Amino acid sequence: MAFALPLIAPNQSLQPRLLTEQEIIARSRQGVLRAEADRVAGLVGLTDKELAAALGLSASYLHRLKVDQRLSQDASERLLLLENLLLHALDTFEERSKTVLSWLRSPLRELDYQTPLQVLDTVTGYTLVDRVLGRIDHGIFG
Repeated sequence: MAFALPLIAPNQSLQPRLLTEQEIIARSRQGVLRAEADRVAGLVGLTDKELAAALGLSASYLHRLKVDQRLSQDASERLLLLENLLLHALDTFEERSKTVLSWLRSPLRELDYQTPLQVLDTVTGYTLVDRVLGRIDHGIFG
């Protein structure tokens, strides 16, 4: 018995990729599955409490969601922004997830001595953290 393997276009990757703004809007409107939240947190090892705060949810509410339930539009948008941010951070820190996690938990002068995770309670915080990563990418530290 022969098994047919799925065809993958040469430019397709099995690795997560940064989403465009239009993709974030479309996927947020559909709602992202709770299981995706676990996958995104696993990129660098975020705790459930850290993940919930970044999504604008309580940890207890996040725990009550079943893996096949969809997040709200707002929480879905934040999850997709978080995924993009974590992918950017992994690229910046050469795929070292422990380094990314340590950086996310470290107070930064550029964020008024708050940690990147602390400012992710607002959508503007995602933009600020992404800018800090961009500055690191270009060798501009502080």
